[in-house]
Formats: sequence, C-alpha cells, structure tokens
Amino acid sequence: MDNNITDNYLCDEVLINLRRIIQTIELHSRQIVRKIGLTGPQLLILLAISKGKELTVGEIAKSISLGQATVTSILTRLEKKGLITRERSIVDKRKVYIKITQQTEKLLKIAPPPLQETFIKQFNELKNWEQSMILCSLQRLVTMMEAKEIDAAPYLETGPLE
Repeated sequence: MDNNITDNYLCDEVLINLRRIIQTIELHSRQIVRKIGLTGPQLLILLAISKGKELTVGEIAKSISLGQATVTSILTRLEKKGLITRERSIVDKRKVYIKITQQTEKLLKIAPPPLQETFIKQFNELKNWEQSMILCSLQRLVTMMEAKEIDAAPYLETGPLE
C-alpha cells in the first residue's frame, strides 16, 4: 500500500472520529434540552447545588470548574424559571446561598445523566497506560489544532456555556 494512501486514510479516520465526538456531544446536548428544557451547563449547576446543602455562587463555580460570572448568569436564568432560590445567610449577611426548588427535584429525577458521567465511568475502567495514551493523543491534537489558549471546563458540551 502506498504511504500517501495510508497517510490520507489515517488522517481521514482521525477527522471522522473527531466529527463523531462533536456530533455525539451535540446530540446529547439537544436530548437534554428536549427532555427537560435545560442546557447542559444549567443541568450541571442544578446537579451541583442538589449535592450540597448550602452553596454560594463561588462554591458552585469552583465545584464545576466554571467562572463565577458564568455561573451567576446561568443562575439568574434558573431563578427566572423558578428552579433555584437565593437566600441570604442569617449568620453572615454578605453570603447568599443558592438552593434548588421542589420543581427542580422532580426535574432532576427525569434528567438524562451528563455525557461526561458515562465517559468518566468507562475511562476509569481502562488501564493506566490506555488512559495516558488517550491523554497524550488528545494533548497533541489540541496543539495541532492550535487550541492551547482556549479555556475549557471538564464538561462535554458544545457552544457557549452561558
């Protein structure tokens, strides 16, 4: 087999698989919107709040690796939908705690799991050398696509997180 044909085939296969990853993420994002009317980041924030008892915006942002301004913006939309409440601390008036509503509890019961949960479960089942190989390959792809300067959270979503 000619080296050029092999090189083209391999390159095409890499690009096809990258596109499959992108499409899978987009399809999952659309599924979440169709099923519960929320974006992936909105769902992630609600899941984070549901796991804590009293969380501030800063604590939520830290727990899901998003900027505080982004989280604040998303929380404003969630509050308008009646999915969260903000309560000022009795002890420290400077602190505002975010809590989910009963409507949110019902919504979370029917929500599909975030795509990264499935990925994390399967990734953790791989041997260490396989995990390292995937990481090295992805890091090389990021470099090749000149995407080193893009700040990204560890969530599988397309489009802006706001």
